Amino acid sequence: MDEFVVYVLFSPSTGKTYTGMTFDLITRFQFHNRKSTKGYTIKYRPWIVIHVEFFLVKKDALTREKELKSGK
Repeated sequence: MDEFVVYVLFSPSTGKTYTGMTFDLITRFQFHNRKSTKGYTIKYRPWIVIHVEFFLVKKDALTREKELKSGK
């Protein structure tokens, strides 16, 4: 059974945060920190994981990701 992960990253060098959702946190984290060549997160490397939440249903994970991104 797949679990979905909502995560928050923090860039100590800039104070920026990034919120996302995935089913493979380790691989996704590697892309944010090393493998990606484009996108928002490459400008603020390095990132550290500061928060994770696990969900069994993708819809629930997406709802939570939106809540975190909205600041509510």
